[in-house]
Amino acid sequence: MVAGGVLVGAVWAWLAPPIHGVIALTKSGNRVHAALGAESDNFFLGAALLLGLLAALSVIAAVAAWQWRAHRGPLMAAALTLGSIGACAAAAGVGAGLVRLRYGVVDLAAAPVTPENRLHYVTQAPSVLFGHGPLQVAATLLLPALAAAVVYAFYAAASPRDDLGGFPPQDLLVARPVAVGQPLGAPEQPHGAPEQPHGAPEQPYAWPHQPQGQQMQGYPPPAQ
Repeated sequence: MVAGGVLVGAVWAWLAPPIHGVIALTKSGNRVHAALGAESDNFFLGAALLLGLLAALSVIAAVAAWQWRAHRGPLMAAALTLGSIGACAAAAGVGAGLVRLRYGVVDLAAAPVTPENRLHYVTQAPSVLFGHGPLQVAATLLLPALAAAVVYAFYAAASPRDDLGGFPPQDLLVARPVAVGQPLGAPEQPHGAPEQPHGAPEQPYAWPHQPQGQQMQGYPPPAQ
């Protein structure tokens, strides 16, 4: 999944929209950086695009992991969750590095603004995170992993078998009924053979490894 995260980071760096802005020199000599129009929305769009791509990767990985029948279970779910977190970290790192190489870094102090030319237009790289706080970073890393865990748990809950279908189904072994007086392992009575008359005494039960005709002591009990 880490390799998939690297690929997602490269795709995101190609698709994410940059932020067009301007650096202005005020009358007091201060430099101000601002986004043009609604370009500031691209900060949110870039992070949301990365989160959506990672969520799609996690769902595909969960479906693919479920096809690995021999390893279905909690260990696979844990490995899938950790793999999703690793893919998110790889995608964020690769994406941030590629957009920095593509658009560079806005240097406010080095902007060529003068009293004669007070405006300098710049293009800023999109952001891979919604913010730099712990919650924003955790949301980017954990939400795709949560999506993978939910999809895998749904498959596990929908499975009708206790082993989650990890092993091929086995035919149930049903014991063949044995007639009274017929030793175990003896051939069945042929079809059409005369039945015992009503009220006739039953033949003694022949236990396994016991010669026919020899009745086991104490069984069956004598008729009253």
